[in-house]
Parts: sequence; C-alpha cells; structure tokens
Amino acid sequence: MTSIQATVGKNLAPTTSVSTTGLPLPLTFTLASGAGLAVAALYYNQPMLGALGPDIGVSTQSIGLLPTLTQLGYALGILFLAPLGDRHDRRRIILAKAIILLTALLLAALSPSLGTLLAASLVIGLSATMAQDIVPAAATLAPEAHRGKIVGTVMTGLLLGILLSRVVSGFVAEILGWRAMFAVAAVSIAFVALAAWRQLPRFEATTHLPYFALLRSLGALWKQHAALRRATWAQGLLSIGFSAFWSTLAVMLHGEPFHLGAAAAGAFGLAGAAGALAAPVVGRIADRHGAPLVTRLGAGLTVVSFAMMGLAPLMAPSAQLWLLAASAIGFDLGFQATLIAHQTIIYGIDASARSRLNAVLFTGVFISMAAGSALAAPLFAQFGWVAVTVLAAASALAALVLRLRS
Repeated sequence: MTSIQATVGKNLAPTTSVSTTGLPLPLTFTLASGAGLAVAALYYNQPMLGALGPDIGVSTQSIGLLPTLTQLGYALGILFLAPLGDRHDRRRIILAKAIILLTALLLAALSPSLGTLLAASLVIGLSATMAQDIVPAAATLAPEAHRGKIVGTVMTGLLLGILLSRVVSGFVAEILGWRAMFAVAAVSIAFVALAAWRQLPRFEATTHLPYFALLRSLGALWKQHAALRRATWAQGLLSIGFSAFWSTLAVMLHGEPFHLGAAAAGAFGLAGAAGALAAPVVGRIADRHGAPLVTRLGAGLTVVSFAMMGLAPLMAPSAQLWLLAASAIGFDLGFQATLIAHQTIIYGIDASARSRLNAVLFTGVFISMAAGSALAAPLFAQFGWVAVTVLAAASALAALVLRLRS
C-alpha cells in the first residue's frame, strides 16, 4: 500500500461508504465525474458545427478547424503538461487546470468571431488535460489487485463524458444556442474544482527531475518499453477512425437526405454511451485474463463496426440511421475496451512514471484524433460520407493487425 493510499484510509470517517475496491465511494465518483466533465469540454462543439458555422458566417471547412484545434491543444497539453504529475502534487495541478478550463469555456461562450473561438478552443484542449491527471491519480490510489477495475470505473466517467457531451450539447444548442452550452460547461467545471479541492488527497512527487529532463524522459520511456510503443500506435490508429466519424457526423446529418439538427447528431452519443457502460467489466476482464487479449477483441469489434457503415448507401435513409446507431455502439465499445486495456498495460510498466507513460499514450491518441478530424473534413467535402467510413475502417484494421502481431 502506498503512503497516499494509507492517508486516504486514515482520513475516512467511520460512516464513509467504501466500495469493494477499497476507495471511498464519494472519491471514486469525484474522480470519474471529474474526468468525464473535463474531457467533455473537447467535444461540445462537434454536434453544434452544422449550426455554428452559419451563425458566425464561416464555411464548413473553416468551422472544421474547431475540433481539430481543440484536439491538437489536448495533445500538446498531454505532451507538455501531463508529465508534471510525476514531479508535482497532482491535486494542485488538477485545481489549476480546472480554473483555466473554466475561463476558456467562458471565453468561448462570449467569442465575437471565429478567431477568438479558435483561440479559446486551443486553450480548452490544453486545460482539459486535467482528465489525464485524474486517471493516473486513480491508478495511484487504487490497490494493485483492483487497479484495472478502478481505472475502468474512472474511464467509464471519462468515456461517458466524451459521448454524452454530444447529446447534451446537441440539445442545449438546439434550445438555447451554442453560447449557452459553453456557459453551462463552465459551471460544471466549477463544481468539479470544488469537489476536487474538498476530497482529493495530496500526492507525493515520484521524481525530482527538472522540467526539461522530465520531458526528455518521455523519449527514454518510448525507446525503453516496446509495450508502450505498441499501445500508442494501436490506440492512435483506432483514434483516427473514432475522430473522423464524430467530427463529420453532424455535418453529414445536416445535409441530404436527412436534414437533421444538432439535437439529432448529439443523440447518437447515447448509442455510443452504451459501450462506455461496459468499461468496468472490461477492466475486470483485463485483470483476470490479460490486457493483450482485450486489445485484440476490441480492435476486431471496431473494424467490423466501421466496415458495417459501408452498407449505408444501399439502404433507405431511415435504415441508414439505425445502421449508424448500431455501428456507433460497436465501435465505441471496441475503442473503449482497447483503450482501457492499453492503460492497464502501461500503468504496470513503471509505477514512478505513470503520468509520463500516460502522457505518451494520450499524446499519440489525440494527435491521431486531430489527424482524423483534419483528414475527414476534406474527404467528406470532396468524396462524401463513404470516404470517411473507408478511412475509419482502414485505420482500425491496421490497429488490429498490429495487436495480432504482438
């Protein structure tokens, strides 16, 4: 048991509810909801793109820069900020990022032009990396025998944040407008900051490397651990298709033959959320049967689900919507299962470097997501939705091949 785990245990009041994993239930809820609400800030803009572009008078291709910059900011934040979790108290880092994220969301709500909104989106991405401070914090607090389950539970919150953010933003934007959605998001982060301030313990530093040495150590970890390289490449390939689908879905549904608004695009997040609910189960399977098996099963399911969407042009519009929903359930479950398994793998490599290992993995993930958004927008504009599904299926197949060979 780490000193942090011991501190948490000593600080429990006699009446505090404790889960079967040994962590207090309120703390587990704070970790899961904090990760979810933080990462949700990355995705609120996606279902609103179809309406947001005309409102501020920019083209479809220009408005596609919003998710690209947000995800690029997240990747940069993970690369340059997330490693600090090994060097400093994670509690202080989480609180500082929450304040910055809240401010950036308010700036987005008040943006008078695309330029201001793009700048706010980049800062949202940078500061939303507090989610990637919360996940290693959960792994540190977790007893080793239950680490997969606890990481899976926190990832349920994170993944529900990714998926339900689209549902919430779609409906709020439809009723109150896109500016109101960013304001609501800012309020949610204020509650996260308050809960974290009250419940999170302080975390001891696991290294005293200077900042630039800390960053250089990322390259050393990459060279040293083949398991980290495989996890990053495979999850990055899956992320290309994941992002390509979600960043173009709203624009596709807005046009022929559907003519559906932001609320309908957001509602597809409900289909994907069904997959996120399986995250704790995936964590338990990884604990019992090994994470490599889960990566292969998850990547295989993702390939099949994306490939199914290639049948859409042969169907009536109503049948296409059902196919999209079924595919979303499948590829979200596959993507999430593989991600949790990859996290379980890398957190077992070196307990003193969990923030940096997590930073390497998620830098790859969100650079790939930014690439997926950047590739999908011109592909959709030039060749239509079928080209997006081909990109998604091909990248997922490459991930499956990589995992089958390792």
